[in-house]
Amino acid sequence: MLKLFLALSFVLFNLQASCEGGYDSCKQKIIDSNSIVNQTLQIPVNNNKRVIFSLKTPHAKILKHDPFLSLYLVEEKSGFKYPFRINNHLSLGQASVDKTTAIEGKIVKNQIGLNSFATFSEPLHSPALLTNSCCGLEGIVTPRGIIEKEYIQRFLTTKDTEYADIGIRVQDEKNLVVVAAVDPFMKNNPFKKDDCILFLDGKKIYNSASLMREILFAKVGSAHIVKIKRGSEILDIKITSKKLYSGGYKSDTFLEQFGWLFDKDLNIIKIDNRVNNYALKLGDKLMQVNGKSIKNKQDIIDNISDFEDYASLLFEREHFQFFVQIN
Repeated sequence: MLKLFLALSFVLFNLQASCEGGYDSCKQKIIDSNSIVNQTLQIPVNNNKRVIFSLKTPHAKILKHDPFLSLYLVEEKSGFKYPFRINNHLSLGQASVDKTTAIEGKIVKNQIGLNSFATFSEPLHSPALLTNSCCGLEGIVTPRGIIEKEYIQRFLTTKDTEYADIGIRVQDEKNLVVVAAVDPFMKNNPFKKDDCILFLDGKKIYNSASLMREILFAKVGSAHIVKIKRGSEILDIKITSKKLYSGGYKSDTFLEQFGWLFDKDLNIIKIDNRVNNYALKLGDKLMQVNGKSIKNKQDIIDNISDFEDYASLLFEREHFQFFVQIN
């Protein structure tokens, strides 16, 4: 018992010693490393590289890009002697830190996949770094919320930036993980709205955040068994993951798999010409889905699965309206 006490005391002593200066030293480190430039984060990491969060393509040698999280890994020729490292240990505290302020608090809602970033106990401004008092990276603060360290760690350690998808979007309801939307274009999608997710591959599911990490971080094409509760029935669903096409800083309407990206006003802002583009053009505005008028992306999600043989989309181009049918 005495040995355990002495060992813990030694760990705590070294932790305190290594964190001398606290968040003031983190602010200075951000200044010295040029980690915040205008509205972008340019965080030095190992091996003379920087992780950049930016909504615009940076002027640098890009090694890797995650379009869902607007992250870039770029080459840093000069390097930085003391790069930021992701904290993989227990954190005794957190703060959102920029060049002038440190706002202490804690994450009160974890990141749920790519569409719902984490939220903090205190009001924050971005861009900023979420760190512990030793300047270990806990996440990054963006205009849409906090991208948590697990997603940054994956970005740094994987060769590509693909995410896996099993055709559902989920949310927490009264301590249950509930299917909020189902991809109607995924062939033979076995899920239904309001299914409760109980287990994934034999592991009990406690919240949407952990479930979505397991799904997204899995290998595309991997097989899974999902235990669900549907009404009074308990069912085992076998599913093979596919490649994710939407979410995060991309639009997420289930239509992105057809090569279209939408802005907040539902105008097409990008078309992938490698797939059938149905003669659509940039700027075409989506007006109706399956006969229902829509005003935002959530309206698309709410109405897109309401079809039998094909989905009917009404677009407008220069005051001319036309239908596109997809299945």
